[in-house]
Amino acid sequence: MIHTENLTRIFRRKKEAPITAVEDLSLDVRRGEVFGFLGPNGAGKTTTIRMLTCLIRPTKGEAVVNGYRVGEQNQAIRRTVGILTESPGFYERLSAAYNLRFYAKLYGVEDVDGQVEKHLRMMGLWKRRDDEVGSFSKGMRQKLALARALIHEPDIVFLDEPTAALDPEAAHMVREFIASMREMGRTIFLCTHNLDEADRLCDRIAVFRTRLLIVDSPANLRRRLFGRQVVFHLRQARPDLVAAIEPLPYVQEARFIDNKLLLRVDEPEQHNPDIIRLLVERGADIQFVGELRHRLEDVYLQLMQENQP
Repeated sequence: MIHTENLTRIFRRKKEAPITAVEDLSLDVRRGEVFGFLGPNGAGKTTTIRMLTCLIRPTKGEAVVNGYRVGEQNQAIRRTVGILTESPGFYERLSAAYNLRFYAKLYGVEDVDGQVEKHLRMMGLWKRRDDEVGSFSKGMRQKLALARALIHEPDIVFLDEPTAALDPEAAHMVREFIASMREMGRTIFLCTHNLDEADRLCDRIAVFRTRLLIVDSPANLRRRLFGRQVVFHLRQARPDLVAAIEPLPYVQEARFIDNKLLLRVDEPEQHNPDIIRLLVERGADIQFVGELRHRLEDVYLQLMQENQP
């Protein structure tokens, strides 16, 4: 659906050193997936979206979006993608319906009134269709921006910080809508600083800091960076148990935190019964067993620390 190869953007400034915003980005985004694009402020995420939606030209490299080549078939790309920018702009003194009709006509939508009604109803804005957009709250404007991004029924939707500065109710609505777009088969390219949101919504995640650092599913990223950690909650700490557990070939690490025995284990489902038997034989009182689930934030911060500029 999206393919890039060595995609690069360098901003050149008079009498100042050039700035490389995106360097040698090579990635593939699959049809129908929610693809998270994570990185700190200034990492080049918005620049990447602007290149993929043909708003700015790459300095070098190649990109193909929905079968069309960036730089050669820009108009076709613009017709097949929708974009929600971080700070969407509208004609403030015009109504919500008029704003959508205007953009629908720019996209060449055939049933303009039908599409406007459909998307305003979808976003719960139909009753406010004749109100000036300048009177809308932040959440309502974000809903309207989503409607605008979808008015021409695009195959790919680029979302740049879609829940930024929204209240919990509006943010929840946007997340639910992203999930529903995936069910419709749309491809979602999502830039967000909300790592919990990315963890819940994204099929795969790219961590990016001018250069691509890693791409994988949230679950695989946790395993790659932290392995799988099983927590045995005991009635009391028994440091001597660490010496008994460490020699096991499938245990990579063993340590106590208070009365919790933390083990990094290969294939816990297979080996946990053996570990439990050994602990019981050594007189340990096991209260319950669970798996330590690292947050995506832990993965992200670890990668940022390992890749300091």
